[in-house]
Amino acid sequence: MLLEEDIIEIGSVTHFFSKINVAIIDLTAPLSVGDRILIKGPTTDFEQVVESIQIEHTNIQRAEGGQSVGLKLAQPAKERDVVYKKL
Repeated sequence: MLLEEDIIEIGSVTHFFSKINVAIIDLTAPLSVGDRILIKGPTTDFEQVVESIQIEHTNIQRAEGGQSVGLKLAQPAKERDVVYKKL
């Protein structure tokens, strides 16, 4: 069972490119490759491991709060969906 203290909000989806399944996420906290994230919204609810993070089409291993990043997603997401990181 997932408890509230097991996840922290780290950002939100600002755009989703459905043809390539990539979301642009405005981060409010750090995110690294290998982190497990949850994406939740009115019609969205899934979990995945971050396999790659990009800024301006360049792969990076870690992004900080305040940055906008591109993430390849396992499932479609919608603008304003909230991104959480599992601790």
